[in-house]
Amino acid sequence: MHRFKNILLVMDGKGWSDAALMRAISLAKRNPARLTLFGVAYALPQDMQRLVTIMPLAELQNLVIEERMKDLEELLDPIRREGVRVEAKVVCGTPFLEIIRQVLREKHDLVMMTEGSADGIKGLFAGSTAMRLMRKCPCPVWVVKSSQSGAFGRILAAVDPTPNDMERNALNVKIMDLATSLARLEQSELHILNVWTRFTEKMWTGPVRLPEPELERIDAEDRRSHQELLGDLLNRYPLDDQKHHIHLREGEAAPVIRELAESEGIDLVVMGTVCRTGIRGFFIGNTAERVLAQVDCSVLTVKPDGFVSPVELVA
Repeated sequence: MHRFKNILLVMDGKGWSDAALMRAISLAKRNPARLTLFGVAYALPQDMQRLVTIMPLAELQNLVIEERMKDLEELLDPIRREGVRVEAKVVCGTPFLEIIRQVLREKHDLVMMTEGSADGIKGLFAGSTAMRLMRKCPCPVWVVKSSQSGAFGRILAAVDPTPNDMERNALNVKIMDLATSLARLEQSELHILNVWTRFTEKMWTGPVRLPEPELERIDAEDRRSHQELLGDLLNRYPLDDQKHHIHLREGEAAPVIRELAESEGIDLVVMGTVCRTGIRGFFIGNTAERVLAQVDCSVLTVKPDGFVSPVELVA
C-alpha cells in the first residue's frame, strides 16, 4: 500500500495513544511516508493577563508550546531509528482549525488521531475534534481506537453503489481501493457491506396501497438491482485470493453498520463522508458521523473527489 506519503498524527496530550503512534509508524515505514507529530495548545484567554502578573501572557503561551514540543521531540530519535522521516510541530489555537490548516499548508494526505474520550469512540459527540475533521478536513481521517494494537483482523468497507450518481460511485471506488489495500497489507479478512432501503416501505401503510404481491415484486426487483450494482463495483477488484465476505442488508445504514461491526468483530470501518455538491463543507445526514459515535472500533473516512474545505489558511 503506497497511498499515503505525508501523514499527520495528532498528539494532543490526552487524545493520543501508543496504538495510534505505532500504527502511524508502521504505515510510514511501509509506504514509505513522511510523518509529522502534531500538537495544538489552546490559546490562553486574554483576560488571564490580569491574573498572571509574573510575565506577559504571550510569553506564558510560548512556554506552554515549548513544553509540549519537548514531549514530542523525545519521541523523534526512536522513530528515526525505525527508518522513518519524522518531525514534530506544536501550534496554538483551536484544534480542528489548526489541524486542517496544517493539512492545507503541508499537503498532508492522511490525518490520524485517537478517540478523545475515556469511554472510547462511543463517547465522542458532534462537537468533537474528530467529528469536525470528518466534516471539514480535505484528506482522509483515521480515528484509531486506543486499545487496538497489532494488525487489524477484520476490515469492513461500507459502500453504496447508486445509479446515475457519479460522485457517490467515485467515492465507492476510493473506499474499496483503501479497504482492499489495507486488507492485503494487514493480511486481514475483508467484509464488504452495502445497505439498501426499501422505497416501498411507506407504500405498505400509505394512503395509496398497492397489493402485497406487487409490493413484494418491486422489493425483489429493487434488491436484484442493488446486487447487480454491487457486483459491478466488485468486478473491479481481484478478490479470489483475498478472504472476504459480501453483505447486502436492508435497513438504515448507521445501525446496520454498527450491528455488523459488533457481530463480525470488525476492527476497522472504511467509509465515505458525502457532501452536497456546491456547498462547501456542508453535509447532509452524515452516516459516517453517526457510525463514529456508535461503533467500538477504528474508523477511516474519505471525502469525495473535489471536496473543498470551508477552513481557509490565515496569513
